[in-house]
Amino acid sequence: MKIQVDRDIIVKPIMQVIGVVERRQTLPVLSNLLVKASGDQLEVTATDLEVELVARATMKIDEGGEITLPARKLADICRSLPDGANVNLSVGDNRAMLRSGRSRFTLSTLSADEFPRVDDIGATVRFSVPEKDLRSLLERTQFAMAVQDVRYYLNGLLLEIDGNQLRAVATDGHRLATCVIEADTQVSQLSKVIVPRKGITELLRLLESTDNPAHIEIGENHIRITLADLRFTSKLIDGRFPDYDRVIPQGGELVVTADREWLRQALSRTAILSNEKYRGIRLTLLPDTLRIQAHNPEQEEAEEEIEVQYAGAEIEIGFNVTYILDALAVLSHKDVTLTLKDQNSSCLIQAAGSSECLHVVMPMRL
Repeated sequence: MKIQVDRDIIVKPIMQVIGVVERRQTLPVLSNLLVKASGDQLEVTATDLEVELVARATMKIDEGGEITLPARKLADICRSLPDGANVNLSVGDNRAMLRSGRSRFTLSTLSADEFPRVDDIGATVRFSVPEKDLRSLLERTQFAMAVQDVRYYLNGLLLEIDGNQLRAVATDGHRLATCVIEADTQVSQLSKVIVPRKGITELLRLLESTDNPAHIEIGENHIRITLADLRFTSKLIDGRFPDYDRVIPQGGELVVTADREWLRQALSRTAILSNEKYRGIRLTLLPDTLRIQAHNPEQEEAEEEIEVQYAGAEIEIGFNVTYILDALAVLSHKDVTLTLKDQNSSCLIQAAGSSECLHVVMPMRL
């Protein structure tokens, strides 16, 4: 294999896939990137056996072939070369030689035959959505995924395909985020899959805010999303996701409407003096006023009052302030509504006049 390429061109596909490579691997070949050259296309693949990323770039190929190269070392070498530098990569005798100007690097290789690949996922569902819509959907829900929860099905994000809608749902048992977008899925029956946390994190890193189509394919055990010069494949979590409809509170009569930015700033300031471990704050609802209070073990206290639209009974309720701030951060409308049944109920947070995205936060005792 022999290729000649500008440094900036070869760096992009390497950096697109490098996030999947774990530093500690049970299989040595998983620390490598699969590099395949044919025609005028260079294909770079990385996998950790759960997520696979394949990135492509167009360049001059003198001689085709495929080999695996040490991922981190290759990435560090290419990134460290000066902008616009010319890179020559050749492979032979179980060694790869990379030359650029007066620099020369010899890298060890492993056979491409040892590299695990996911070719056919047996897709039964296929549809496309604009890349920016998929990115927005994931951004507004992924933060509520659990982290290393024993309920393994919570360590991922539920994608629900139903008719002309694509819905994402995430929960860690203390909060829930759900959002829906229009999508011409042409699916006749409801389809649900759980994508693992690492897959969602990598996908968000790669998606851009463009109108380019993201082609989604779903098989029994995998999901595949193909972008212009990138292919993402992830295993699915085999588990039963909780019935999120039962978690979303219905019929709450205590409704607070507030300016989202004012509320966010007031909560952020008050949170400075909250307990660093539990992050608890107390909300007191008064006619047209929301009082926010926090205190910590050092006997320090913070209190803020902001004007809101509220005409219900006076109540006090405690929440983890981080959960509310996370929800406010992904809502884009000027005003938001907080809906409660009583001082022991969950809080439903959404943009005023919109049910596209719903965020549920469980109360906490202070």
